[in-house]
Amino acid sequence: MKKVCLVIGAGAGIGGTVGKRFAREGYHAVLCRRSDEEGLHRLVAEVEDAGGSATGKLLNAIEDGAIEDLVAETEASIGPIEVVLFNLGAQIGNRALMDTSYKVFEMGWRLATFALFRVATSVLPLMEARGSGTLLVTSATAAVRGNAGQHSHAAAMGGRRMLCQTLNAEYASKGVHVAHVLIDGAVDAPDTLGKMLGPENFAKLREAKGKDLDGLLVPEHMADTYFHLANQHRSAWTHELDLRAHSDLAWWNHAPKLV
Repeated sequence: MKKVCLVIGAGAGIGGTVGKRFAREGYHAVLCRRSDEEGLHRLVAEVEDAGGSATGKLLNAIEDGAIEDLVAETEASIGPIEVVLFNLGAQIGNRALMDTSYKVFEMGWRLATFALFRVATSVLPLMEARGSGTLLVTSATAAVRGNAGQHSHAAAMGGRRMLCQTLNAEYASKGVHVAHVLIDGAVDAPDTLGKMLGPENFAKLREAKGKDLDGLLVPEHMADTYFHLANQHRSAWTHELDLRAHSDLAWWNHAPKLV
């Protein structure tokens, strides 16, 4: 059986691109997303056309038992999960405190923090028993800085970061690498930023800041960093790093906060 890279949150940006990167290196990519079955089939086909192997699954990560069943099924029918990328977003929009209902606030926590906890309880004991494994967690600027209108997101992402630290403290000595990847900038991703801005504004942003201008984070290059993290020697593991574009960062620092 092939070693498995399980991607939870495999959209057309970071998640799907990282999955393709690992598949190119001989992993079987299990690519999971909440919706857009057609896009998921397209992503799997891209992996296979490039000579890799992949499985696509629709997953509602806040549904009772969904994550746990996914892990058990993958281990039983595909192979041992060597790498997990937890890439679920938890952005519920810009909302003032009094416009943030209990339900909305809790939704951010369920997506960003509780879902990661469920992944960890399902996968890390298996990795511990094998003496190796990597949990890669995509995070956001909100994990370290709270902005107005981001009550749910900032609290949830801050919790995600602290959970990664506790998991690292418990499992690093057991051979399991936990890495928190903080994305400090806008990602050139049609499934996330593209939907938030709308097609026309996203196209304008790409023209002004993307392409060769290095004002947007490019998923293909980000995937190289994720792959590197999963292959570091355990004597020099990285627990936390941030990724950011380096051209004209001032526009991002003054943009409406989406992360």
